[in-house]
Amino acid sequence: MDAGPPTRLAIDHDDYHAEHVGRTGDGRQFFLTTPFEPGTHGNDDGQEFVALYLFDADGRFLEARIDAFGPRALMDREARRAAYEARLAELGSVTFDRIEVEPFSVDRYGTTFGLIPRAPEEDDTWWVTVEPGDYMAFSPPWDLGEYDT
Repeated sequence: MDAGPPTRLAIDHDDYHAEHVGRTGDGRQFFLTTPFEPGTHGNDDGQEFVALYLFDADGRFLEARIDAFGPRALMDREARRAAYEARLAELGSVTFDRIEVEPFSVDRYGTTFGLIPRAPEEDDTWWVTVEPGDYMAFSPPWDLGEYDT
């Protein structure tokens, strides 16, 4: 079994889920992303979100700015795109680059958001997943910067 959850993990900038990670002009680190709650087989159609996570220069979590857009099938895609672009623009001058940040969680809209450590189950490995949606999953070594989808 590995040593436990990380105090920090790296996220490398890429052209996929980590397209908008980096640093602001004042040195803060950021991660702009689109988490989601998948629909279930009942009457739940899931939810779509835009989330901007901010960290200080040392990677300590500062704040989450989250916008909700309702179920994917009914969502106003243009409104979501505009909110995403507005969240990016509010950061001012940025550099897209690797970030090293602490895991965190916040509750909004009845949902838990964040970089959330998951204790080992079958494979004796800790994971940190981006929630909701579990669309990015990090495992040791925590400084690698790569993720599984």
